[in-house]
Amino acid sequence: MRIFFATDIHGSETCFRKFLNAGQAYGADVLIMGGDITGKMLVPIVQADGGAWEFQWLGAAYSLPGEAIPNYERQMRMSGAYPYRTTPGELAHLEAAPAEIKRIFRQVMRSSVEGWLRLAKERLGKSVECYITPGNDDDLLVDEAFQEELGVNNPEGQVVILKGEIEMVSTGWTNRTPWKSPRELEEEQLFAKIEAMADRLVSPRQAIFNIHCPPYDSGLDAAPRVDQNLKPVIGIGGVEMGPVGSTAVRQAIRCYQPLLGLHGHVHEGRGTTRLGPTLCVNPGSEYSEGILKGCLLLLDKNGVKDYMLTSG
Repeated sequence: MRIFFATDIHGSETCFRKFLNAGQAYGADVLIMGGDITGKMLVPIVQADGGAWEFQWLGAAYSLPGEAIPNYERQMRMSGAYPYRTTPGELAHLEAAPAEIKRIFRQVMRSSVEGWLRLAKERLGKSVECYITPGNDDDLLVDEAFQEELGVNNPEGQVVILKGEIEMVSTGWTNRTPWKSPRELEEEQLFAKIEAMADRLVSPRQAIFNIHCPPYDSGLDAAPRVDQNLKPVIGIGGVEMGPVGSTAVRQAIRCYQPLLGLHGHVHEGRGTTRLGPTLCVNPGSEYSEGILKGCLLLLDKNGVKDYMLTSG
């Protein structure tokens, strides 16, 4: 079985399309997206008096004719932002109503995911299985976009059998972070969630743990330390790094010793490691540049035969 795994594309249209193309490009039988699929920014594009469209993007202010806007909208979608065309009146209303901004942002996110799932149905044949798990940064509303008829499975909390051969359990929930994202749990709760899935496995040691958060202090979870204002801590050698992964995930892998651990969450944590017999992978992320980081794996029930980190 050949699996292509990627994660943390954070709304990048370019990265998602590359993910879909990976089935054909790498001859993959199974595509797995490990979490954090939606973007973090809504960019208002306002039609001003005289017909010009005004917006701010990457620290610069723009005032452009209508025919120039689609190119910038494509750039925004490539990097994971959501362009939103509006009027001065609506923008003034939104600025005075934060709840309305959140409603529109959630609506745009869900609509984008639904569009992606329809595209996946069009692009992927029945021979390629596709699994996409929302991650800790993804609003809970995103789960409602998944429908059986679209042919893409959200495996959160389930035991699924890839190609009828290899069991997989999945969760996009993580331990606590400083950013208080939508899907966070205390370590004890996270372990209980993983345990409830793992206890339903027929053969845990021949299974895949598709868990968004990497195991603590595994080398796959080194991220910049932040202060109480969420600013990176700068030391003598530059930005200080430290482990931010989950002790619950580490405990679960040590306990069940699965065949493979698929992780993400920490964009800087690209690499592979072993915890006992378990190969753990974090392909990392450079979504804002439109670069899809991934990992191609060749495996059967007896083990991982080969693997390769990819970038493109």
